[in-house]
Amino acid sequence: MSETSGSSESDLNLHSIFDEGRDIWVFDLDNTLYAEECNLFSQVDVKITDYVCKLLDLPFDEARTIQKQYLLEHGTTLNGLMANHKVDPEEYLASVHDIDFSPIERDDTLDNALSALGGRKIIFTNADTPYAEKILDRLGIRHHFEAIFDIVSADLKPKPLTQTYDKFLIDHDIDPNRSVMFEDMVRNLVPAYKAGMATVWINTGSTWGRADYDANIVHAETPALTPWLDKFVAQ
Repeated sequence: MSETSGSSESDLNLHSIFDEGRDIWVFDLDNTLYAEECNLFSQVDVKITDYVCKLLDLPFDEARTIQKQYLLEHGTTLNGLMANHKVDPEEYLASVHDIDFSPIERDDTLDNALSALGGRKIIFTNADTPYAEKILDRLGIRHHFEAIFDIVSADLKPKPLTQTYDKFLIDHDIDPNRSVMFEDMVRNLVPAYKAGMATVWINTGSTWGRADYDANIVHAETPALTPWLDKFVAQ
């Protein structure tokens, strides 16, 4: 069942999906914990394209085509670059995450909603921990999360690879049948759903976010996390 946050029916049924003893809350990072309008990841996106430009000596448009091809085929551009061009992951991550974090502002509403959300809270991201910590600190919510499972924790194997979800669940002793995952890319919710998690899709309107869309695996849908979660904990 798919829900759209704007409908009164879905507002009334927010808890019906999750009232099954679910008390483990798994959050993606980019374009999930902060609003897509911040355009933070767009900075990273351009940095990645610039990296591909320099690495392969290509014009921007051609490099961007390859970047997005690797994203869809390998889960991340990094994984594609490692597979095809033997890129050093540490150097790559440091380069593409060297951005201006000032568009991210403190989110007191999200902070309060997370405080009211009982249970465990964990970050599951294809980014790395130093980058994630900077975002969490800017938002003022880092203290809510017991752990960050990043691309390094995943042995550089990104979502949506099933082995990465398996490692995440084992490393943090997580019962997927007690878990809810929040994510802006539907394809990254597919393994979560198959494992037994409930799913919330943060639909930013992007083509990449909708790739592999299947209404059967999306339990709830919203254009932004903060207002959805604020309403959820208030009911």
